[in-house]
Amino acid sequence: MTDARVWLDGSLVDWDDAQVHVSAHGLHYGIGFFEGVRCHGTPQGPAIFRLTDHLRRLARSAGTYLVRLPYSVDDLAEACRAVVRANGLTDAYLRPIVFLGPGPSPLTAPYRVAVLASTDGPLAGGTKEHGVKAKVASFQRMPSHVLPPAAKATGQYLNSYLAQMEALTSGYDEAILLNTEGHVTDGWAHNLFVVRDGELRTPHLASGALEGVVRDTVLTLAAETGVPVRADVLVRTDLYHADECFLTGTAAGIVPVLSVDGRPVGSGKVGPVTQRIATAYADLTTGRDTAHPEWRELVG
Repeated sequence: MTDARVWLDGSLVDWDDAQVHVSAHGLHYGIGFFEGVRCHGTPQGPAIFRLTDHLRRLARSAGTYLVRLPYSVDDLAEACRAVVRANGLTDAYLRPIVFLGPGPSPLTAPYRVAVLASTDGPLAGGTKEHGVKAKVASFQRMPSHVLPPAAKATGQYLNSYLAQMEALTSGYDEAILLNTEGHVTDGWAHNLFVVRDGELRTPHLASGALEGVVRDTVLTLAAETGVPVRADVLVRTDLYHADECFLTGTAAGIVPVLSVDGRPVGSGKVGPVTQRIATAYADLTTGRDTAHPEWRELVG
């Protein structure tokens, strides 16, 4: 990556020059906010999928912690496009991140902003479109009166990290988390859907799930393609009794879940609704489906 370019605090800089001092409070205390965004090749050229929606969520995440972003959503959108152009990318994963810099006090230190881009995302450790084995974690999703799950904040992901490491060290691929009431919230870095008797269901945001951009996209696609869909309260056995189950996220896309806690989900294979949604999502992000052109924001 030494020849890559990074947007840092308002300017494009060389990869090796995008440095942060070890005294930055974001490093010490996990204070920061981030997004994951995808750029896809389309017939009109590289387009960043739902870029503005992602950056608006970034602003909401920061605002939850009484932080005002140093740059506007429009400025950050142009920064994302500039990074894609500067690196000559078409299909790419972008990481806009806002973090607390160095200073005398973490309560008064300035925030710094960076945008990175690469051909691989952080979850690119092998293909998962053929399905994964999931485990319900013993670590529960933090309740909203402890930390706000609606904010995509850096330090909060320690909760997810504990769950996913438990899954991996137990021989599974992905962790699924419950809240303190035993309701399903989401995967460790994904939203979750189940299919039962042809109906698509996903945990309600009040359960503690992140308001995912891909989650919203899938809800829209399902409604438009005639799949009944609703947000609901799900419990562990809803995963065991599902006909299909899949995870969604910007980095991972649509990930079929073939088993949960060693129990096959449905036939134990990728189901027809999951495949239908995955195909529709891929067609939409790449512009093969021309619906929702406002979601494909051209790099230019």
